[in-house]
Amino acid sequence: MSAARKRVAVVGVGTMGSQAAWRLAARGAEVVGYDRYAPGHDRSAAGGETRIFRSAHFEDSRYVPLLKHADALWGRLQHETGRELRRLTGCLLMGPTGHQQMATVLESIAEHDLDHEVLDDETLAKRFPQYRIEDGDAAVLDRRAGFIRPELTIQTAARRAEQLGAVIHRYSTVREIVPVAGGVEIRTDSGSERFDTAVVTPGPWVNDLLPDLPWEVEVRRIISAWYVPIAPDAWFGEERPAFIRTAPTHCYGLPSPDGISVKLGLSRALHRLADDPNRLDRTVRPDELEVFSELIGRYLPDLHPDPTRLSVYMEGYTESSRPLVGPLPGAENVILLAGFSGHGFKLSPAFGDIAADLALDGASPQPIDFLSTVGRTEA
Repeated sequence: MSAARKRVAVVGVGTMGSQAAWRLAARGAEVVGYDRYAPGHDRSAAGGETRIFRSAHFEDSRYVPLLKHADALWGRLQHETGRELRRLTGCLLMGPTGHQQMATVLESIAEHDLDHEVLDDETLAKRFPQYRIEDGDAAVLDRRAGFIRPELTIQTAARRAEQLGAVIHRYSTVREIVPVAGGVEIRTDSGSERFDTAVVTPGPWVNDLLPDLPWEVEVRRIISAWYVPIAPDAWFGEERPAFIRTAPTHCYGLPSPDGISVKLGLSRALHRLADDPNRLDRTVRPDELEVFSELIGRYLPDLHPDPTRLSVYMEGYTESSRPLVGPLPGAENVILLAGFSGHGFKLSPAFGDIAADLALDGASPQPIDFLSTVGRTEA
């Protein structure tokens, strides 16, 4: 069946679903999206004004080809819509020289010839005095990096999909996805509708929607905290890169686009489980701020120790930290994308394109064999 005649449901029009809707509609599919809220809402993983885009990858250098594909699609979406969704300001990656994550950063840079700069201690202190490093640390500036505007991106991708013919049902919760002969049925409170294929991008609601999923997706409660610099010139001068400290003290941050504060975030292990995505506890306890205070005192002494803003989101993690991508076993017309484990937003245009490949062609030319692909044992 040609893409022009294929009816595809997109369940969840958020980070991945909005991009999938755009790429499917761009290829001529008849796209119908469903979202329990509306594209760009702050109830799941997308919120907080900024996300990091980077080319160098400390998790696995095999992500770099996907990042390059995403990079091109970020440019295409911006060109098609006239919106600045991403700004390349660089990203500093810092951490112990002997740790595997810093070794992977350097491996990905060398293997894929990425635009970068290795900074010695003296250069780092002169150009970026707001950071404190420890003996044995390395610092690498990824030049093809910067920040993404998540809420604007999701709304823009969804709107572009609609301009290309997609229909999006806002505030329409999908209750059940039922494989049927030759297709799939989507059931909501308003009734049911039949499609040839469904792309399912449920974010933190994956376990609610697919309770029999044979892979665990652990939903965690993510805290973002904003701090005001004592000396803002260091943070908001000519160079204002995002930054990441690799394991074992993994944290990250971004100077806010408004030039007032710096957003900080923590690693997976430092976030509590979210027992029910429909009843997210958005209250941040004082003891939850202690780890932020410790990191500021140790690595970011120029930040005022008390936050000016706190926000809580959700994120789904797999055991391997690799996302689940592909058709469900026994339901080849249901394409699942879930469990992006804290590093999906920068890749979202690429995964949206991959979802379109799988929904329309049954396979993708993109290198995804190393992922936790649905239907295959994790490597």
